[in-house]
Amino acid sequence: MSYRIFKDSGGADWHAWDVVPQLAERRVAERRLKRQPLTFRDRRRADRRIFAGRRAVLSVGLSGGWLCFEGPGEKRRLSPIPGDWARCPESQLEQYRQMAQPVRRSIELDRHSDDGRRVGTPDS
Repeated sequence: MSYRIFKDSGGADWHAWDVVPQLAERRVAERRLKRQPLTFRDRRRADRRIFAGRRAVLSVGLSGGWLCFEGPGEKRRLSPIPGDWARCPESQLEQYRQMAQPVRRSIELDRHSDDGRRVGTPDS
């Protein structure tokens, strides 16, 4: 994973990094090439796999990964990942940021101010 910090034309600091999801499913192809008759009781009626936690459901177009931009009070996502983003000039990186779609921040992050203090508490 590459990581870059850059300033936009307004002087704000932005962080950029690529996100490439890993396959959560171990099986990606059918292992059986020929159909063979079963010699034992058919147990395929129920799914017997055990999942460790929830599987992430990706939005359409994100399965190949995305470029994440995070700046002052804003997060953006660009997909597909531009091939030159890790070494392009900051002006090009800013263009990629402008092309990226805004996304909502997670609930946990929304409860904190930029300096890490909880919003709505006496010390904020």
